[in-house]
Amino acid sequence: MHTSRIAIIGAGLAGLYAAYLLEQRGISDYVMLEARERVGGRIATLIPSGEVPVVGSAESFDLGPSWFWPEFQQALGALVESLGLSSFAQYETGDMLMERSHQMPPVRMQGFVNQPPSMRLRGGMQALIDALHQRIRPEHIFTGQAVQSMALTYNCRVEILCTSGQRYNAQHVLLAVPPRLAAQAMMFSPALPEGLTHQWASTATWMAPHGKYVALYPTPFWRDEHLSGEARSLLGPLGEIHDMSHPDGHGALFGFFSLPASTRAQLGDKALRQHCRAQLARLFGPQAASPRMDVIKDWAQESFTATYADQIPIEHHGTAPPARAADGPWEPRLTGIGSEWGKHYAGYLAGAIEAAERGVADMLAK
Repeated sequence: MHTSRIAIIGAGLAGLYAAYLLEQRGISDYVMLEARERVGGRIATLIPSGEVPVVGSAESFDLGPSWFWPEFQQALGALVESLGLSSFAQYETGDMLMERSHQMPPVRMQGFVNQPPSMRLRGGMQALIDALHQRIRPEHIFTGQAVQSMALTYNCRVEILCTSGQRYNAQHVLLAVPPRLAAQAMMFSPALPEGLTHQWASTATWMAPHGKYVALYPTPFWRDEHLSGEARSLLGPLGEIHDMSHPDGHGALFGFFSLPASTRAQLGDKALRQHCRAQLARLFGPQAASPRMDVIKDWAQESFTATYADQIPIEHHGTAPPARAADGPWEPRLTGIGSEWGKHYAGYLAGAIEAAERGVADMLAK
């Protein structure tokens, strides 16, 4: 059994940032347990070669979150700057397209320009994961360790059992996974307070019901027609489409599926990609029907992200639930730090930063 002062459950942005904060404070007595075989959680990346992304890759295309807004998400903006990462504004120059019915061609209209601009990272959000990962000693990270249960021992420590059979023992647990996933996939002994379990289980995991389609092209050819690459459609299968090109790199379009998760699962990847290519051809011309490569990332099918309750999309970011029990045996031993626990930016990348920062500070203050 591996014994440590702190166990961080989940190696997504919140978990990695928590470990980074501990390292910054000279604290090395911790372990990080990640269910997947990779770090990053809901941040995942496609690179043009189709190979495993490399650290510092100039062209990486986000299959998870893509944007941040440093003008008001200042903690995240400061972190990006301190890590030496480079950002650029989402391309929004030109007209957008609207697809309303099969009987009418797409309508061209003036595009939206966000203020402040939506920003992206060179190298994709994977660059942020890589930068944090590089600053954490690898011997602290254990992948392929899905937590099955947590139990308080006689000496008030937490014994963690993983589905792999591995056991870990810690004085305090930082829970860097979605609240709903923790409530439904992990067993706690003694049980968490009923009200807290209900609040965690009722907190929707942001973007968990969604799927994302990404298509790469040699160049962003739609810009030659003064199109921004942005489109909205009532026909689908993609309801919202954006330009995902890198400066001086591949052209790329991505879209969010408007089809429910159950329909996507029934159609399957091959048929979905055919429908997506046909839709892009309707919108942007025949050249869009033949991407250099395209891929679907369906987060609703990710068991370490989504639960059955997450199959129904939500239209807005929820309110952060309590990050810990108000009293009882778990109160000093367990703190939620995943993105949904962010008080101001719940579900966003910035929510992971604020929740991890607050959770680490509260734990060390005890």
